[in-house]
Amino acid sequence: MAIAKAERLMNLALCLLGTRRPLSKRELRESIEAYLEAGSDDSFNRMFERDKDDLRELGLVIETVENLDGEVGYLARRDSNRLPPITLDAEEAAALGLAAKVWQQARLAGAASGALQKLRAAGLPEDVDPYEAHGALEPHIPVHEAAFEPLMLACRDRRPVVFDYRKATAAHPETRQVEPWALECWRGHWYLAGWDRDRGAERVFRLSRITGRVRSRAGRYTAEVPDVVTVRETVASWAGEIADRSALIRLRTGSGYPLRAKAVSVRELVDGWDELEIPYGHGLDAWLVEFGPDVVVLEPAELRADVVDRLRAVAKG
Repeated sequence: MAIAKAERLMNLALCLLGTRRPLSKRELRESIEAYLEAGSDDSFNRMFERDKDDLRELGLVIETVENLDGEVGYLARRDSNRLPPITLDAEEAAALGLAAKVWQQARLAGAASGALQKLRAAGLPEDVDPYEAHGALEPHIPVHEAAFEPLMLACRDRRPVVFDYRKATAAHPETRQVEPWALECWRGHWYLAGWDRDRGAERVFRLSRITGRVRSRAGRYTAEVPDVVTVRETVASWAGEIADRSALIRLRTGSGYPLRAKAVSVRELVDGWDELEIPYGHGLDAWLVEFGPDVVVLEPAELRADVVDRLRAVAKG
């Protein structure tokens, strides 16, 4: 159904853009196959009015013109639906080139490359290569999770979703109903921030813990979507990036390099272990569990207990 409507809208837009004179409803109905298949005049009229409103909402400027006989016609003048010339300097072109490289592992790679080609055709200076500028920089954001693309589209379209999610402390996943706000990447992992309908509060979900398929749901959002900066702060807090105290851990020598990079201090021990002081914020227990037997929490006691609980849950699962 969605594909059929998109094709019908495209055909209508092409008819309105390609004509040199206003086309009446009758002429448009005879030109577009989907309109010919409408069961009645009333059905066609409702379909046409909806399509016309949808195209206008998408930004197409459609003019309504009445001829001398009083018949109403429609057209979309090309000069009214053409973007102004695009001019980019070398730095702006370089920024676009870097952005295109970021998504080299995602489905967005083709769209990013195509967009740059269109900019070139629209007047991007020939002596500026957005792919070569600042070539020493190779931005790279891995996107391995199957949930990334459906969640990205749900965030864009403001569409509620349902998925099964396994918390680090749980042996089995549970169903979550979420109004997705934004996706953020922290420490190489993707997180979804959104409104959890069942809990009536904002939550952050790590995409690698989403199991099965992300399912879309109809209906509007029930909670207000916060500013993007607030969303990033929320993800940072839940991902353990905002720390208000320190923790003391033992780390096996030669392991846990991400932890070492975060360490405030490192003291070498004599038994094949090192002692590290690291920032302690929300989510640190989940991160430490990922290092398994290479990490032992010394203090504080509540962090040690949380890590032990998570390890026991993993062992049971």
